[in-house]
Amino acid sequence: MALDLGLNGKVAVITGGSEGLGRACALKFAQEGARVALCARRKAILEQTAERIRNATGADVLAVPADVTKADQVEAFISQVIARFGRIDILVNNAGTSAAGAFEQVDDRAWQQDLDLKLMAAVRCCRLVIPHMRRQGGGRIINVTTVGGKAPGTRALPTTVTRAAGINLTKSLANEYAAEGIRVNTVCLGLVKSVQWERRAKGDVEAYYREVGKRVPLGRVGEAEEFADLVAFLASERAGYITGTAINFDGGMSAVV
Repeated sequence: MALDLGLNGKVAVITGGSEGLGRACALKFAQEGARVALCARRKAILEQTAERIRNATGADVLAVPADVTKADQVEAFISQVIARFGRIDILVNNAGTSAAGAFEQVDDRAWQQDLDLKLMAAVRCCRLVIPHMRRQGGGRIINVTTVGGKAPGTRALPTTVTRAAGINLTKSLANEYAAEGIRVNTVCLGLVKSVQWERRAKGDVEAYYREVGKRVPLGRVGEAEEFADLVAFLASERAGYITGTAINFDGGMSAVV
């Protein structure tokens, strides 16, 4: 018997949805029968992704170009989602990039940019979405962070600090909104295939992944589709008793649970 996730007809909002992990999540939700709303900065790539998902699944997909570091653009995105679908059941705060350096090399501007992209974008999206979830009797929020937010390595700033803030935000919101049926969790990434990693490869991507995978106890880099499966489960009716958790998706790589 198939595991019914109960996502058919739900509305899933995904930031950073045009490529990589966000795109994998969008496709998974569409395959499960959800209606999907995506935002990203680059309009052409975003539209290509939306069209591919429509063609592959027949899903209703809304694509809105938006920079999540800009409060007015986040507001416009969420407003368009409500105008189109009338509700929001799932929010995946996925937008973010890797920013890692030694402490003395990171200036104020880099700190602020990282806080705006990884923390304040999630704060703003949650603030806008939660009232709609409350009115409809509940919802699911999944924040994408990293294992570095739990156990930072060296020369990994400002990302590990902003990701730690994202983990704290997750637990804070989970506690505050549990009674209203809003479940909030975070997936803490380790090494997972993404466009960011592919840009670093500068050549044979698979060879690069094989080499990087040697650092992982399971011996490989995670797949974007595996990540999307986990996110879909956390967003599903099957995960109704899970909230306030920070789940490592790292092949056993992190030193902490």
